[in-house]
Amino acid sequence: MRKLKKGDDVIVISGKDKGKRGSIVTIVGTDRVIVQGVNSVKKHQKPNPASGNMGGIIDREMPMHISNIAIYNFALKKPDRVGFKIDDNNNKVRVYRSNSEVIES
Repeated sequence: MRKLKKGDDVIVISGKDKGKRGSIVTIVGTDRVIVQGVNSVKKHQKPNPASGNMGGIIDREMPMHISNIAIYNFALKKPDRVGFKIDDNNNKVRVYRSNSEVIES
């Protein structure tokens, strides 16, 4: 079980977009994620008529390392760490480390 999943609300804790919040769109490999509205760059793309690409300068979100983000705890309104616990039904669940509340996914 991963500590961060697709759809989690996260906050950037280091880098050029420090302090921005967004949700995880994609997990790339084992250690990189794409966060909505964060780490966007301008990419110069060549036209490709075969696939229907017009080309030009496009805005695109690039992957960032998973160590630069932290899950956002809405109860405390600040970044938090993720831990694991076994619930009453013997299921492994993710919890916030600061207040031990279960993370709904």
